[in-house]
Amino acid sequence: MTVTAKAAILPVVSGLFSIEELVLPEPSDDELLVKVAGCGICHTDVKVSLGYANVPLPVVLGHEGSGTVLAAGAHCGDFQEGDHVIMTFPSCGHCVSCREQHPAYCDIGQELCFACRRPERAHPGRSQGETIHGAFFGQSSFSTHALVSARNAVKVNKDLPLPSLGPLGCGFQTGAGAVLNVLQPPPGESLAVFGAGNVGLSAIMAARIADMGPVIALDINEERLALAKMLGATDVINLTIEKYPVEAIHQLSGGKGVRYSLDTTNRPEVIRQAFEGLGNRGTCIHSGGGGKDFTFPGSHLLHGRTVTGVIQGDSNPRVFIPQLLDYFSQGQFPFDRLLNFYPLEEINRALEEMEKGSVVKPVLRMS
Repeated sequence: MTVTAKAAILPVVSGLFSIEELVLPEPSDDELLVKVAGCGICHTDVKVSLGYANVPLPVVLGHEGSGTVLAAGAHCGDFQEGDHVIMTFPSCGHCVSCREQHPAYCDIGQELCFACRRPERAHPGRSQGETIHGAFFGQSSFSTHALVSARNAVKVNKDLPLPSLGPLGCGFQTGAGAVLNVLQPPPGESLAVFGAGNVGLSAIMAARIADMGPVIALDINEERLALAKMLGATDVINLTIEKYPVEAIHQLSGGKGVRYSLDTTNRPEVIRQAFEGLGNRGTCIHSGGGGKDFTFPGSHLLHGRTVTGVIQGDSNPRVFIPQLLDYFSQGQFPFDRLLNFYPLEEINRALEEMEKGSVVKPVLRMS
């Protein structure tokens, strides 16, 4: 079945999104046609709108979608019309990383996310049928409808709040996975989280689940730090006030430095602080988006310390997202406290307020 969708289209780099109609083709054998209920806005969407990854334009972005299956291709396994799904990142399913259950490191993951190779057919009334690119992260869910590979869809229970669930497919599993999948800390280990946005706050909630402590949140936004305390941080450091955060981390961790740190900022000076705040044999995770070079003091590295990069929290979404939903149902992972909703038509306002830091995770509601 074809469907006419209303979508937010990015026409040019650094441009405003416009809301227009598109005609989506029928799903292929391995695709689902999804009526989107909600879609989170991620900083990767912002970076791409500013030119990152040279995504072809005009394009429909969005990669934290959730919705209801309207149609399923012949080779989509047990997916069927009416299923509720979260759409997450794509992977090939065949390379070594995929076979070993680490699809975030798929050999062709970057291409599947950013090449936007499957074009959507434009509504005949727009620019004489100009091609609008889709398949961003395998979904392009800044739209009332999306085509998504069955591989990057996760079926969820119908009693869950569907418009709220999309950010579990990227931002929330990234932060939580950095702790629960990568670090896998024993109880009582210490953690410093640099950046109290949606990824950092998800990591803090996961640290509480893992019974870590102390858990130190560092940010420049006092409201975010207050939220971090409510969600599980034992201590907070305001980087606009504290001029020596590394020394402060050492003081809060008994003079030894923390066992683990997480950078979500992608700022070279901040990730260096995250590394220097480590104790002996500590691990620093960088999950801030990449694209920049970092330097570290070699003498500090010698004492068994490690720096590693992480994509998508090294998650296997079909395993990890249901785990996070179980934690949510038990009140242990209250990600809904991070959400602010906007109608699709107000996407530019949502982006503006996100960039100002006045909201943690904006979600576009498609109704």
